[in-house]
Amino acid sequence: MESAQSILLVEDDERLAELVSSFLKGQGFRVRTVTNGPDALAALRSEPPDCVVLDILLPGMDGIEVCRQARAIYPGWILMLTALDEDIHEVVALDTGADDYLTKPVRPHVLLSRLRALFRRATRGAAAPSHDSRWLPSVKLRIDGLLRTVSLADTPVHLTDAEFDLLWLLARNAPEVLSRDALLSALRGIEHDGLDRSIDMRISKLRRKLGDEQPPHRIIKTVRGRGYFCAP
Repeated sequence: MESAQSILLVEDDERLAELVSSFLKGQGFRVRTVTNGPDALAALRSEPPDCVVLDILLPGMDGIEVCRQARAIYPGWILMLTALDEDIHEVVALDTGADDYLTKPVRPHVLLSRLRALFRRATRGAAAPSHDSRWLPSVKLRIDGLLRTVSLADTPVHLTDAEFDLLWLLARNAPEVLSRDALLSALRGIEHDGLDRSIDMRISKLRRKLGDEQPPHRIIKTVRGRGYFCAP
């Protein structure tokens, strides 16, 4: 019989940790709980789980730093919980290496839905096939899917994993217009709820790194009411 999927819950609020742990166990998951960053990193080394549910506001070492260090030793899924109701923290979480995030208060069935969406994705980085590259001659942009590198007019452009995945997805589908819903579904396995601004903010950061901040944009273009596309 297939073993239950394992979750490492990193949460210092004992009452919330107990509620979330009990709920997930009731849904068939194996759950281990730790209350701080160093213990989380130690758990990832000793017994890596299938997924980490990681709070941002932790004592001693915050979840952003835990996530950053975890990515050197842990290739699995990371879903971050944050009580910080600011878009920038959500984007920072994703750009640090998290695969998804939820804002508190935690709604158990939404958490369950997000976990299931992660597990439906075969591997991290599924948006980027390994043996492929794209050359966009109109803007002299080269993207290597194997090395996960980007250059613009032969000058390297340094992107986070999350930024690369978004650019790669747009470039692979150029010049097709991709909606926010399509982008979120491909990158995070969820539907756009009309409120999530992480795609827009990541597009803005990409444009800045590609020297394409001022309209009319040369590389990543906006189609009002429809979405974004990459210049062919």
